[in-house]
Amino acid sequence: MALQIISACVNCWACAPLCPSQAIYEASPHFLIDPKKCTECDGDFTETQCASICPIEGAILNSQGMEVNPAGSLTGIPPEKWQSVMAEIRAR
Repeated sequence: MALQIISACVNCWACAPLCPSQAIYEASPHFLIDPKKCTECDGDFTETQCASICPIEGAILNSQGMEVNPAGSLTGIPPEKWQSVMAEIRAR
């Protein structure tokens, strides 16, 4: 059981101080999570702290490889709606 930070990470430092198991560390070119330390906040919080604060959609994956904060989760705009709105804007 461990989360993973992928290359979409922008090194904003929001997640590292919140990790109860201190599993998040700075690496090049983005932060990483030590799978031996990561508990996905089980026993500490009901919600994974790194994903709850991460400003980048899709930057953190769960142990099944699924995005913890998928596209649209931060803006509340479903990806399909966003694409159609952007297409309309480009057409103007």
